[in-house]
This record gives sequence, structure tokens and C-alpha cells, in this order.
Amino acid sequence: MTCGFLVLDKPTGMTSRRAVDRVKRLVKPHKTGHTGTLDPLASGVLVVAVGKATSLVARVHAQRKSYRATFLLGRRSESDDTELEVEVLEETPELDRATIESALEAFVGPISQVPPAYSAVKVGGQRAYRLARAGEEVELQPRTVEIDSIRLLDWQSPALDLEIVCSGGTYIRSIGRDLGQRLCGGGVMSALVRTRVGPFSIEAAVAPDSLDADSLSRQLVSPLLAVAELPRQSATAAELVEIYHGRRVGWSEPAPADADPVVLVDAEGRLVALGEFHAGTGEFAPRQVFLDSLPAEDD
Repeated sequence: MTCGFLVLDKPTGMTSRRAVDRVKRLVKPHKTGHTGTLDPLASGVLVVAVGKATSLVARVHAQRKSYRATFLLGRRSESDDTELEVEVLEETPELDRATIESALEAFVGPISQVPPAYSAVKVGGQRAYRLARAGEEVELQPRTVEIDSIRLLDWQSPALDLEIVCSGGTYIRSIGRDLGQRLCGGGVMSALVRTRVGPFSIEAAVAPDSLDADSLSRQLVSPLLAVAELPRQSATAAELVEIYHGRRVGWSEPAPADADPVVLVDAEGRLVALGEFHAGTGEFAPRQVFLDSLPAEDD
């Protein structure tokens, strides 16, 4: 069964499309999908779903992400990073760690942020970065994102290193820009490493260009990891047949709340289906089935 996740360590300078296309060529005709791209300037965890695991992309994308970022304070650029020309501000105050850490407190919790003009956000049906590159003025609306934590790792003026844990949809460049504006008039991102997406960490990641057909199958991570926090139950052989046909089966494990998401696994602990518990009937109702074929019958 070609179904699971590949945890790639995308290098700086490579586009996410190139990394995903590398996987796509190796797994044809199976589908692929990703759980959130990285800019060419950024490196780190890029999670690619293969086969039926693509149905779990939205669930993984919604999970928390961790980053290590470097910002240069007292600077501005149209892209909020160093990919475009950087303006060095002439007059900026002297900053110490205490001042920076105090300012960071305003960036923890639900915050409103405006995405960078050079971003993939759509404006009138077009990507903002395409409009910006064409010289058009781009006005993006603020959005609410959730910042779990920001930790100051190092401060050697003008370089500021931060560790950030946040919700999906957060623009790290915007944090550096807004923090810089609060402290000294501006800030640009000069480096970014995504270290984790949900349960997928950089320690388990592999270089995209190192993959071939054989190594890819060995590096494929079980789709069960994407739903590891959900209640689960092992299915019998007879129940696997019912699930394959999209029918409900009984739920015998401790009952969750009505309509809560739950999963079924087979005797080997492999993900069989993601669905929901129906309290009224005490049944598991499948919503996403990961079986490619009917289980083989015993002789």
C-alpha cells in the first residue's frame, strides 16, 4: 500500500514545488499533496502526503508548526525578508535583551497580522506576490493567527534569533516586520528553518534529492501518525470487509462524545479508516477509508 507521509528537509534555495515534484515523479500514478509550502529562502520540514494519505493533508496543515528564525532589525524591504533590496535605517535605538523580550510578549496568543505583500495570499483571484512583482499596489487584510510561544535564542545586533511555535497560516516574516517596527522602525527575515509540523520533526526528515524509488518506500511514515491523538479501536477481519464497503461497524472501546472523530486500525496497527462515533447507535461511521483492497480470506 503506497500511503503515508514523507518528511522532507527542504534546503535553502529550492522551491517547495521542486521538492514535491521530486516525490510526485517517484510515486506515479499515486496522488501527492503537501501540508504547507516553504519559501525558497526557508529550509526545513516539508511534509508530503502520498496516496490516500492526501485526505489527511488539511488535518496536518492545521496542526502547530515550529520555526527558528533570524531577523535583522533596523531594516526594511518590500518582501519583509532579504530576497529583495534591503533598506538600512539610519537612526535606530540601542536594544538590549530585556527590551526585546518585553516587546515579544505582545506577540503571544491570538494576534492580528497582515501577510507580506510578497505572499501566496489571493487578491481578486490572483496571488499577491504576482501583483507585487508586476508593480501593483497590494493591500492585504489582517487575519488572526495563534502564537503559542516565542523564545529569544540570541541577540547580536542587528541579528535576532527566535524560536516560534504557532498555528498554520502564520507568516513568520510578518512577525519580524511588526516586531522590528515596534522596536526600531523595521525588521526583515534573513533565515528561517521549520523544525516541526505537528508530529513530524526535522530530526526524521530526509533531503529531497536523496530519494529514489527504493529509499522512498523505506522513508514513508504511517498515516496513523497524523491522527495519533484520536481514540482508536482494532477492527476484526469481518469489520474490515464492512469498512471497505463504507458501512458502519460497532464501537466497543470507551465511548467518546457523539460525533467525535475516531479511527480504526487493523491487527497490525495500520490505519484502516478515520470516522466518527455515533452515540445513538454505538457505531463507528467511516468518513475516510484507507484500505486499497478487501482483506485476504483465511484458508
